Amino acid sequence: MGIDSGSKVLFSDFVTDGAMWTGEGDREIRMLIPFSEKFVTAPAVMVGMSMWDIDAETNSRIDISSDNVTPENFEIVFHTWGDTKVARIRADWIAFGEVGDEDDWDVP
Repeated sequence: MGIDSGSKVLFSDFVTDGAMWTGEGDREIRMLIPFSEKFVTAPAVMVGMSMWDIDAETNSRIDISSDNVTPENFEIVFHTWGDTKVARIRADWIAFGEVGDEDDWDVP
């Protein structure tokens, strides 16, 4: 069993007047995250927010998850909707899964 983890700022849209800060309606950002070492099969991945900066004048609508998990990488998916204005998000993640061992046999 192996564990990998990390932390990533997904965006800082208040700096660039990006869509998460200035837009309305459905908005989504996907970020590809490579694992430090390849898992044998796709691991279980948990994603959570470790920092959020959201406008206090609008409703807070946030969905964060993992998607397209493979042994090599996965995507963090951040989604908001309506009039929510999100300045910045940092996500932390952890993956648990089977890893190879130098004693494993590769039998064709």
